[in-house]
Amino acid sequence: MTRKSRRMTLLVSAVSVIAVAIALVLIALQDTIIFFYTPSDLPDAEITQDRRIRVGGLVAEGSLTRHEDGHVEFVITDFTASLNVKFDGILPDLFKEGQGVVTEGLLSLAGDLIADQVLAKHDENYMPREVAEALKASGQWRGESTDE
Repeated sequence: MTRKSRRMTLLVSAVSVIAVAIALVLIALQDTIIFFYTPSDLPDAEITQDRRIRVGGLVAEGSLTRHEDGHVEFVITDFTASLNVKFDGILPDLFKEGQGVVTEGLLSLAGDLIADQVLAKHDENYMPREVAEALKASGQWRGESTDE
């Protein structure tokens, strides 16, 4: 075997090993990546029942329903579309209607989000970045300008 063919074999082997490693990492990450959507993105998205998603928007005024068993239902809106959310657990202290929220969970067959995590704003001027960007993109942004 000549030096040139030995070098080519080593190069092809190294590229093959790197390609296999990248493929394995991408396959492993595919199950842990959680995509962010707004309510108006969901009809066009191809989401399987076992795929965890994050949905953000504003909690619609008058939509919050608390049940005695701790079950909570509310509607997330981006002023173009809405999504019903069902959550069993304790909501964050700062959660309220008309405020930005990001929920994480699975879509039910009925099209509701069965959330296992609800994230709310943490002060008067904060809205989750994804929610603010989605509202700006839809022309529904009601917050202060971020331009300096």
